Formats: sequence, C-alpha cells, structure tokens
Amino acid sequence: MLNTQRITLTMLPTFQHTVLDRFLRYVQIDTQSDPGSPSQPSTEKQKDLSRVLVAELQALGLSDAHLDEHGYVYATIPATTTKEVPVICFCSHVDTSPDCSGAGVKPIIHRNYDGRDLVLPDDTSVVISPAAHPDLREQLGNDIITASGTTLLGADNKAGVAAIMDMAHYLVAHPEIEHGTIKILFTPDEEIGRGVNKVDLQKLGAQFGYTIDGEKLGSLEDETFSADAVTITIHGVSAHPGFGKGKLENALKIAGDILAALPKDRLSPETTEGRQGFVHPVSSQGIAEKATLQFIIRDFTDEALAAHEAFLKGIVDDVLAAYPNSHAEFVVTEQYRNMKKILNDYPQVADFAEEAIRRAGITPIRSSIRGGTDGSRLSYMGLPCPNIFAGEHAFHSKEEWVSVQDMEKAAETMVHLAMLWAEKGA
Repeated sequence: MLNTQRITLTMLPTFQHTVLDRFLRYVQIDTQSDPGSPSQPSTEKQKDLSRVLVAELQALGLSDAHLDEHGYVYATIPATTTKEVPVICFCSHVDTSPDCSGAGVKPIIHRNYDGRDLVLPDDTSVVISPAAHPDLREQLGNDIITASGTTLLGADNKAGVAAIMDMAHYLVAHPEIEHGTIKILFTPDEEIGRGVNKVDLQKLGAQFGYTIDGEKLGSLEDETFSADAVTITIHGVSAHPGFGKGKLENALKIAGDILAALPKDRLSPETTEGRQGFVHPVSSQGIAEKATLQFIIRDFTDEALAAHEAFLKGIVDDVLAAYPNSHAEFVVTEQYRNMKKILNDYPQVADFAEEAIRRAGITPIRSSIRGGTDGSRLSYMGLPCPNIFAGEHAFHSKEEWVSVQDMEKAAETMVHLAMLWAEKGA
C-alpha cells in the first residue's frame, strides 16, 4: 500500500475525473421537493435520480448499495487498511429547491471562462455577471456550467452528489490507496427541512460524517444558524360586510398589520449579514375569519433565537390590542440547531477536513454558514457532520452556476480526507 504520510495528490495514481459527465446527467433529472406534500420523500420523482445512483454504485462493485422506501441511498466502500479507523460518511441531497423550477434543465458548459457576462440563451434577461457574482472573477480559465435561463441548475446539491460519486469511482479503481470504511448517504427533501427525518443511522454505521453541500472553493463550515419555524394563526371575527360596523375584525387585515410592524432596517434577510439573525415571513394565507402567517427565525445562538421569537410575539400582542374580539395562536417549531455545539466536542472532524483541503492544494476557508444542511441535524442525532464545499453558487435561482474544476477539487478533497483518517488510525 502507498505510504499516506503527508501524501500529496501528485503522488497518487492519476485522477481521471468523472464528475462532469455525472453532473450533466444528474441535473437533467427533475428532483424538486414539495413542502406541501406529507409523504416521505415528498415527491416520488426524487427516486428517479436515486435509482440511477444505486445502479452506478452497484456497477462500481458496491454490492450493498440500495434505495430504501423513504428515498435514502446507502452504500459502503470497504476499507483497504487493517488499522482501526473510524467509519466516516459522505452525504449529499438529491432534491432541488421548490423556489425555482427544476424541470427540463438544460445545462450549458462555458469553456475557459474569460470574465465575461454569461447571457443565458432561453431567457436573455437572465445574465450571470461578475459584478453580481464576484466569485466568478476567481474562475478565469475554468469551465462554468449554468442552466439555460428558465430553470435552476441543480448544483445544489447535485454538484455534491457528482463529487461523491467521482470519489467513489476513484477509490474503487485504486484499492492500493489506504483508507478506512467509507459510507455514502444520499438524502431526499433537504431543501424542505426533512432531509434526515427517516434516515437509519444504525444501518449507516458511521461515526463521523461530512455533507458535501458548500459553496466557494475551499470552504469548510463547522457552524450554522440555529433555526425555528413560527406559525401564527389569527382568528378574527367574521360578519356580513354590509352589516359589519362594530363587529367585523378582519383576520387578513390583522395579518397585514403584523407584517407592516416588522422592522424595515434590521432583523430581515435583506438587511443582515455575518452573524446577524433575522425574522422572516415566508407565507400568508387566509380569509376574513382566519389567517395564517408562517415565519422562519434564524440566529447562531439559542438565546438570540428566543429573543427574536419574543420580539415577534410582542408585535402580535400589540397588534391584537386593537382587535379586542380576535385572538391568535403562536406556535414555535424547532427545525435545527447550530452544529458547532456538537463539533466542539470532536475537533478532529473539522480539523482533518481543513488539512484535507490543504492537501488538495487549496487554501481552506473555515467559516459559519447562514443556513443549515443535513449536517446540522445529523450532528444532533449522533453523527458529527461539518459541511465541505461542492462549488455551487447562486443556488435556488436561474442564475445558479458551478465550476467543473471546483467539483473536481471537492472529489480530491474527499480522497485526501479518507486517507487522512487512515493515517491517523491505530
């Protein structure tokens, strides 16, 4: 076996990447999830890609690869070392966001990017420019993939899926590379917050994990938002509008007053950055008698999260004071928590990832993420799980793009990470 001590990729057998071909095929399969569906997975079409992945994993020789009834793909790359090495897992999600159409994706490769604006042919009003996407300036000479202008691309998270498959192909083709047992997990419904609802961690059998669902080349995220959802159900007083004077208390107007009372210069996604949290309305519906508002609340600490919820509850109470015969229910639902609390107890998980990024020839960017991944919840379920870059940018939009070379580096980083765990093994 190769000596993995301080090994560099140039010392490995040539990496014949398959990530581009895989990515182009995967994004053409519509896997959009549906927050309104009660099923698991929320859409059966997510399994269309999952079945393809199982067939490809089995073709690599991973005989245990399978798709379960809940839409999860499990597979194992057997160890090539006799050392005692913790079992690690690489995870990505197959679904795409409900925020933008994922049907009929036509991926376009912009070869040898030269810094120009990318005008998408099926809707020329969609322009991906370095002015709006500064990270494009770091992609000169690389190959950029976009959609055609009428759909999202699906790099979130099919870039991660393709990179994991590329890594698996490479390790299977080179059994002389020393590594421990590696588990592969592909999940459904991450975009609607249900990505790990039905995952079987006992069957997975991993001790530590990594989601491959990050953005910028070299990024490593070991801290996320903590997140809650808030549902406000307003019960107004209905009356015939011709005879409503002194009786009618319109729930829709009450909902409007609540929304209007939200601050305009703070506590919103459009006015915050860095470690600032927000209170964000995401939907409203109703009639005069009853209306419902849905919010998401985000911050990096549980204390700040609770403070934001108390602030919103105060707005509701103040508004209702003007409607004495109406009332509202205020329900908080936990979504996920900051993974940093768990990862602090296992510093080697993120430290090894940072070193693997370096060994792939990249400068690591260790940071917090203003969002959450499957890794947020997996960490609290007993699988400490930071997030590694996949190269996806401008996700959930028609301007989504990814660099081929960034996806290749994600695959190389995973190879180094697998080797590094073996190097540190007993």
